[in-house]
Amino acid sequence: MQSLKNVNYTNGQLSMLVMLRVLIGWHFLFEGLTKVSKSGWTSAGYLLDSKGWFSGIFIWMAESPGILKFIDFMNVWGLFFIGLALMIGLFSRLAAIGGMALLAMYYLSHPPLAGLEYGAPGEGTYLLVNKNLIELFALAVLFVFPTSQIIGVDRFLYISKYKRNPDPQLA
Repeated sequence: MQSLKNVNYTNGQLSMLVMLRVLIGWHFLFEGLTKVSKSGWTSAGYLLDSKGWFSGIFIWMAESPGILKFIDFMNVWGLFFIGLALMIGLFSRLAAIGGMALLAMYYLSHPPLAGLEYGAPGEGTYLLVNKNLIELFALAVLFVFPTSQIIGVDRFLYISKYKRNPDPQLA
């Protein structure tokens, strides 16, 4: 992890990176809250609609009641807690990894390939690149530019760690 002394973002860079983190966090948090509030929500329909390279795995998940229950729980609460963590800047690098993993699963379940049509109406016409892939790479940017150490709850955790170990090489 880099030392705060080595971070030299301009105010504009820092503002845009923090805004990106908060906006993606809001998107995840709101998706999680929406699913929590819908009684009986399940990912079964989405998984059964899977096409592409890994569709067999996603369909198998949907057809296995125990696995589906686990997937639904992890999806809803993963979205909620990843979103919350990103918004407040708490363990944001870990949240970015979790968000990238979720988005990778969404992407692999419904890859934007020519000739594939899905049950749910699409928001546009895509070929290889869609909003899930773009948001995944935006989270990768946030992972390598950990702004929460400057603006976020992680700052207080980082400062506490720095006080215990003031050598910047070991921070």
